Amino acid sequence: MYAREISSCLKKSLNHYPILTLLGPRQSGKTTLVRNLFKDFSYHTLEDPDTRQIAQEDPRGFLKKLSHKAILDEIQRVPILTSYLQTIVDDPKNKSQFILTGSNSLLLTDSITQSLAGRTELYELPPLSLSEIVQKNNNPQLNDLLFYGGYPRIHQEKLDPTRWLKSYFQLYVEKDIRQITNISQIDLFEKFVKLTAGRVGQLINASSLANEVGLSSPTISQWITALKSTFICFTLNPHFKNFNKRIVKTAKIYFYDTGLLCYLLGITSSDQLSIHPLRGQIFENFIISESFKKKMNKGQDTNFYFWRDQKGHEIDLIEDRSSYLFPVEIKLSQTFHPQFIKNIQYLNQLQEKDINLCQPKGQVIYGGENERFFKEVQIIPWREYITQSRC
Repeated sequence: MYAREISSCLKKSLNHYPILTLLGPRQSGKTTLVRNLFKDFSYHTLEDPDTRQIAQEDPRGFLKKLSHKAILDEIQRVPILTSYLQTIVDDPKNKSQFILTGSNSLLLTDSITQSLAGRTELYELPPLSLSEIVQKNNNPQLNDLLFYGGYPRIHQEKLDPTRWLKSYFQLYVEKDIRQITNISQIDLFEKFVKLTAGRVGQLINASSLANEVGLSSPTISQWITALKSTFICFTLNPHFKNFNKRIVKTAKIYFYDTGLLCYLLGITSSDQLSIHPLRGQIFENFIISESFKKKMNKGQDTNFYFWRDQKGHEIDLIEDRSSYLFPVEIKLSQTFHPQFIKNIQYLNQLQEKDINLCQPKGQVIYGGENERFFKEVQIIPWREYITQSRC
């Protein structure tokens, strides 16, 4: 088992809240993690048909039979339980604690917001981060990292990623997607997901996707929401700080796991990545998803954006540090070129007063090995960036 970075946050949470909620994609390790961290909690999975039927038909009786410390796995299968949990934890005489896990935020968000607000702390567990992977492989190669991704079982059991991810994706479509959206034509949904993979790191264009899939734009927008709520994809929003310039206001889409992204793109070996036309976009996805994972594993807000104006100036990744925007450019090249910092300098001129106290004034994450400073911008190898505490 991999030691997960989020563990300390989860342990602290139950000191302050009667309920801990852990969400994340299927097979990201949620069940393994909570069962190992909280061994004194009884375990109940709502994926089991018999357990689910009892919970649906008699939620009050089901919860009454549980121990005072219980894990309820895949809680989105019976979301009505959250209303009954509220009654239990609101009783001052009742000292019960519960851990809820789920792989579908759309089915859970409303019930948690309405029933458990102030009673639970919510965390998200992504697939393995690089810093977690290096516990057992201290010098992974870039192409292997991109191809294998971060689902724990692939690494633990040394599985063929293509075969495992094919089964994973089929199960995901059959079980998760059909719970939240009425998909009658599975083949069209699979075509949509693969087309989305081909547009990774690009601005979302629902109309273009709709034309290629042969469906309406509202349906495509609904399906994008489904990908996000089941933790397959996430969006990177543009930053709207007013620099008296017209800016692009459409989000970009990325995948939490580059292994799944590679599978959807038809990549069947790490060697293929060396010459793949989308290798640069896959690398960008990798850096950005790792940035999100670092925040998620600390229970922090993912305050990341991108920035682009109508004149073509663009920054791949922006961290909003409240008083200023910290710019990060992502380049696969193993050789640094001075033009890599051009847009960083342009953005910093627009926020000159705010950025003055910041050192460095930005970063370039690149595919090389040498770290340096160039005109107050840190040039840093991808491996060093990912193992830093913050960008």
